[in-house]
Amino acid sequence: MDETIFSLPEDRFYDEQYTWIILQNDVVLVGIVKPAADLVKEFVFIQLPLKGKKLKKGDVFVSVEAVKWSGHMKSPITGTVVEVNDVLFDTPSLINKNPYGSWIAKIQLQNPEELKLLLTSKERIKKPLR
Repeated sequence: MDETIFSLPEDRFYDEQYTWIILQNDVVLVGIVKPAADLVKEFVFIQLPLKGKKLKKGDVFVSVEAVKWSGHMKSPITGTVVEVNDVLFDTPSLINKNPYGSWIAKIQLQNPEELKLLLTSKERIKKPLR
């Protein structure tokens, strides 16, 4: 995607897919970027990870569905799910309405070195959504 088509908040980091990450001490909040939420129009279902689930970077940990689309999110970091945003289970379309205010999960960071692999907003907008 051309960087003139979308912008991303500068207060968070991004993976190369469609995930945003905010670091809060040793916990990260994870959500979906607005350009990805806009592409699917409206999420109708989300399968949240279980609290306590141990994740490795790259593990599928969330499934989302729209009317004519379904997909999976991979964990941007290694760690343990310490909290999920249960409100999204009943109202997954909140992600579409407010993608940067609708975090999906909080993950206890296990390997801080993985944060160096994440992208800033300026780095991320130069790469197409995958």
